[in-house]
Amino acid sequence: QVHVVESGGGSVQAGGSLRLSCAVSGYAITVYCMAWFRQAPGKEREGVARINADRTTAYKDSVKGRFAISQDNAKNTAYLQMNNLKPEDTAMYYCAAIQCGSWDPRFNSWGQGTQVTVSS
Repeated sequence: QVHVVESGGGSVQAGGSLRLSCAVSGYAITVYCMAWFRQAPGKEREGVARINADRTTAYKDSVKGRFAISQDNAKNTAYLQMNNLKPEDTAMYYCAAIQCGSWDPRFNSWGQGTQVTVSS
């Protein structure tokens, strides 16, 4: 069964950094393109970072230069390095396999997410 576990969130002041992890079970992440999403209260879930079919990366404009998505195939784990965090980054963060080149998840289930809260 497909299962993802997000971790690494927390509370940080503006300008700080966090590294999120997404441990995947049920499929090899090498077979798919991975992405990170976030959802703030009262807002829709939005894609923030993804890995393309050619293994390059793409980002929501507001996080470019601050966030970096990567993966460790041996650990079957995706990561999101977040630097220079801003209060507007506050949200629940989720990872998912996507159809490459889109923001469309490949599976029906989401993980529990990991909360990121940026103050000041």
